[in-house]
Amino acid sequence: MRRHFYQGNIYPVLLLRLLIALIIFSISRSLFYFFNFQYFGDLSSTELLIAFLGGIRFDITAVIILNAPYLLMNVIPLPVRTNKTWQRIAITFYIVLNILGVSLNAIDTVYFRFTSKRMTADIFSFIKTGEEDIVSLIPRFIVDFAWEVVMTFILFAFFIWLSLRVRVIHKSIKSSLRYYLLNTFYFCLAGALAVIGIRGGFQLRPITIIDAGKYASAHNISLVLNTPFSIIKTYGHTGLKEKEYFQDESTLEEIFSPVHKPRSSDSTYAFKPYNVVVIIMESFSTEYIASLNGVNGGSAYTPHLDSIVNNSLSFRAYANGKQSMEALPAIVAGLPSLTTRPYITSAYGSNHINSLASLLGKHGYSSAFYHGGRNGTMGFESFTEVAGFHHYFGKDEYGNDDDFDGHWGIYDGPYFEYFKRNLDTMQPPFMATFFSLSSHHPYMVPEKHEGKFNKGTLDIHESIMYADYALGKFFREAARTPWFDSTLFVITADHTSLSYESEYKNREGIYAVPIIFYMPAQGISEKKDDIAQQTDIMPSVLGFLDYPVSFIAFGNNLFESTSDRYSVSYLDGSYQLMKDGWSLLFDGDRVTSLMPLTLLNSGSRMIPLEEANEQLEPFLKAYIQQYNHRLIHNQLTIKKPYE
Repeated sequence: MRRHFYQGNIYPVLLLRLLIALIIFSISRSLFYFFNFQYFGDLSSTELLIAFLGGIRFDITAVIILNAPYLLMNVIPLPVRTNKTWQRIAITFYIVLNILGVSLNAIDTVYFRFTSKRMTADIFSFIKTGEEDIVSLIPRFIVDFAWEVVMTFILFAFFIWLSLRVRVIHKSIKSSLRYYLLNTFYFCLAGALAVIGIRGGFQLRPITIIDAGKYASAHNISLVLNTPFSIIKTYGHTGLKEKEYFQDESTLEEIFSPVHKPRSSDSTYAFKPYNVVVIIMESFSTEYIASLNGVNGGSAYTPHLDSIVNNSLSFRAYANGKQSMEALPAIVAGLPSLTTRPYITSAYGSNHINSLASLLGKHGYSSAFYHGGRNGTMGFESFTEVAGFHHYFGKDEYGNDDDFDGHWGIYDGPYFEYFKRNLDTMQPPFMATFFSLSSHHPYMVPEKHEGKFNKGTLDIHESIMYADYALGKFFREAARTPWFDSTLFVITADHTSLSYESEYKNREGIYAVPIIFYMPAQGISEKKDDIAQQTDIMPSVLGFLDYPVSFIAFGNNLFESTSDRYSVSYLDGSYQLMKDGWSLLFDGDRVTSLMPLTLLNSGSRMIPLEEANEQLEPFLKAYIQQYNHRLIHNQLTIKKPYE
């Protein structure tokens, strides 16, 4: 009886063993699904197949990283590679590291039931702080989850048996120039393929946790991932820590709670299914908008937007971050990025979240997200999957490179036209989000529009005027459609950009963006000096519609005059709270600065310094405590009892 089903050259053996590791990872995913069937039971056979096939992409990344020592030992261009001792060491690395990977998947088969997500690198902090408790609980876990343990050891045995049935034939190799040249080529080729595998393909950036949203809904995203991948991708990234500023839960909830409840079940507040269109203008700082600037009368870089401001409810507001990736979750999901990494690329990117798309989708809305950039850029496509958007339209879907700006994507003018045409085909009620890009560096303007716009005092000003022109043309054409009068438009910016006025170069001014609610048929027309932030957009829209179900958002309804007004952001390890006429900076332990707001909200209520000292710090602490706890424990949605 043959002990091996394959003996041969080192490269076929290498490929076979990597294939075996991938097969074992797929089997461990099957066990993960089987033992958590109740959680994933709503998956159709097609959805299950897509999740498993998509998971192979993440398995390849994990397998290549785990097997890096084994790979190196087998592709290094030296004759010693086929030596028996060398191969024994290599196979030991292979078996131990892959068993480690499968063990992590096995642990998560159980641990997932408590967290509803794959483990990330913050598990090491958890183990460190509770090491004794964990050690003492191991016997109990083995008893309580005996079937999972048994199946895992059977998988280990099968893996080891299968791996040892493949063997490199030892043979004496005569060193020669041809040998070294040929095997150096194979070494470089293997390295290039490994890099592609680790990146997860040829896309613009390496795949991250949130990319799993392409293959499954947010609820089922953990089935696509594997635990080694989740830990590897989040290792070294500063995670959140539980904050216990307030021990008493009722005190914490009284100071701040992100739970938003419907106004009333009374028919007076019946849900109004207006269409919702959110337009995010790239880098549209308040400084560029004359009607909102307030400094030296402002400059006329956005005449079309100014005309809208004068017929809308508008705010001199604040962004919750400084990056586009931070803006999108804040605007459509009421979720700021209070970490060193944007939420989209953070360890919590696979958490269950609610958004305008997912919440309105439960009430019959269709939804779509539009961004003319390359598909996959900034993680937008993956995030919109997690956020519950039904469709994503990027550069690929646009399908005409004649309108490509040569850098970022499709110029705003033609892409706004594409957006409008697609809206014409959507069945009301619908929710759509448009993210512009032409006012991003290098600030390109189409050749046919060169010389038409004021170049201003900054490089960005000409492209701001072009983007504003495209926005104005969109609204002129949209106003002639049957869906226009039943649509609530929200216009804001993702973040600020270059500043000319000194007033916009401080810690307050660098966040100054517009928030505009435009619905001409409702006669909404007022400029507000109240503090507003991007995370207010979702609760404001849902409040305007009288949304009938509770939800989570770290902002407030700007249409409700009695709701609190504030803005929270995080930059360089420091939290900033702007509230009641003051700007407070907090490093997580102590207040480092308390200064009056000087720029945007001179008309808003300013409390005395003594009250600011007493009230602002507790509010920010409560906000941070709620935020950290809910992200760490995946509590960003209102869950039904059976969830």
